[in-house]
Amino acid sequence: MNIQKQRPRVEDLRNHSEEQLAELQVLLEMGAPMRADTRRPGFFEVEGPMNVYYIFKYPAGTKVLLIGVWERDRVAELAGCSCPAA
Repeated sequence: MNIQKQRPRVEDLRNHSEEQLAELQVLLEMGAPMRADTRRPGFFEVEGPMNVYYIFKYPAGTKVLLIGVWERDRVAELAGCSCPAA
């Protein structure tokens, strides 16, 4: 028996661009790592190559609500990697 996994269904709560929605859809389908928001159950950050997505993922089902998007800060990431820990 062959069971197919359902694609995540992304619902945009704001007016994000088609490119952002498409990138998030691909990330979710690939099983990209999600960083849980420790203060809010069900909320996650998903990092893409250009953007970070803040989403709510329903515990049961495939529906995902896109709450916010921001560009990744490459300078901060590089600075964090180049400074030795104290």
